[in-house]
Amino acid sequence: MANIRDLKKNINGMIYDVVDECYSVQLYNESKTEESDAFIDDAADFQEEIMAEIKKASNKKDYKAIEAKVEKTRNEWTDRLNKMQ
Repeated sequence: MANIRDLKKNINGMIYDVVDECYSVQLYNESKTEESDAFIDDAADFQEEIMAEIKKASNKKDYKAIEAKVEKTRNEWTDRLNKMQ
């Protein structure tokens, strides 16, 4: 398990990448603006939710579950971004 600081950095990086990619999609395809804005909102909600879970976590089992959730979300978001383009 990575330490908490690295986990938070990875999550923040993931959110940054999603927002950056959504703005790129908007730049090149204005018809996707509404869809990409909704994706940005979903990313912000996920960030708040997962950071709250990290704050509540108290043992390795909790952190492993959080890491699994982040990895699952990362894969889902990759598919979602690929479909938007």
